[in-house]
Amino acid sequence: MNYPKGVKNSNTNNYIKFDNRGMDLEQDINITNQYYVDKNIAFIYKKPTPITVTKIDYKNNSVIIKEGYFKEPSTTDYNGLYKGLYIDFEAKETSSKTSFPLSNIHKHQIVHLKHIIDNGGIGFLIVRFSSLNKDFILMAKDLMSFLKNNDRKSIPLDYFLDNGYEINISYMPRLDYLKVIDMIIGGNNGK
Repeated sequence: MNYPKGVKNSNTNNYIKFDNRGMDLEQDINITNQYYVDKNIAFIYKKPTPITVTKIDYKNNSVIIKEGYFKEPSTTDYNGLYKGLYIDFEAKETSSKTSFPLSNIHKHQIVHLKHIIDNGGIGFLIVRFSSLNKDFILMAKDLMSFLKNNDRKSIPLDYFLDNGYEINISYMPRLDYLKVIDMIIGGNNGK
């Protein structure tokens, strides 16, 4: 037994790592956003998905939604304010080790991010390559540039390495994406 580092895989000499088991990108962002609110750093929240409820049941003084439908397509996952600036972003995960499939982001979300940056807001994607334990911010302008100049159905990992910003996991804040935003709005894009 090799707990807590992992367990030995009987088929190979490699260890199976359990470092981030049970944590997904959305949880990491929600924990981070709560930290930002608690420390009065930023106020960024997950947007609710607009759903119309059509059938409910009452059980043990509770209301249970039995049927509903999406009222309209949602835009992006998160929005809010930081240093007087409007922030809006979408969070996505991929298990691919080589690329991020563009099918993971909807056309209306891309249009929404374009509107955000065209109107002076800060728009971006946070993409987790879960099998690599790597998280990146890809600014909306770099996403638009890729879409304009490529016919690919996915964004290669190399594009994230060259044009994105890696975010390191830490204790608190868990996924400090505002550190990258500070670097960008401070005029030092690090590239």
